[in-house]
Amino acid sequence: MSDIRTSRRIVFQGLGALGVAAALAGCGGGTESAGGGTAPEPGAPLATTAEVPVGGGIVLPDAQLVITQPTEGTFLGFNTTCTHTGTAVNQVDGTEIVCPNHGSRFSIEDGSAVQGPASAPLATIALTVEGDNILLA
Repeated sequence: MSDIRTSRRIVFQGLGALGVAAALAGCGGGTESAGGGTAPEPGAPLATTAEVPVGGGIVLPDAQLVITQPTEGTFLGFNTTCTHTGTAVNQVDGTEIVCPNHGSRFSIEDGSAVQGPASAPLATIALTVEGDNILLA
């Protein structure tokens, strides 16, 4: 009987095909997010201004959103999808948004990659502030 071994390349090629199939399957309509939550509608309240620290930010995994406040009164939104492999960023550490997969870090000021392996910035998401509420624009 021959010794059959599966190389990493073959496994990853198979996973790549599955990933493409999963991505194409997700191209249909609807508001369900890839994280399993429901994507917020424009005008939906996301957080209060008091919940987002100045010089930091918060991650809203169900909304696939990071809200930062780099300077007092300036609120910015970024998509949680890391531009390296598509893993969701999961924390804000000081002035950087962190991806747990390979350690990429992004600026809270503009979403730019400040530490690789990611080199592209996080996608921006428009926000508005009404009173003490941060809303999806």
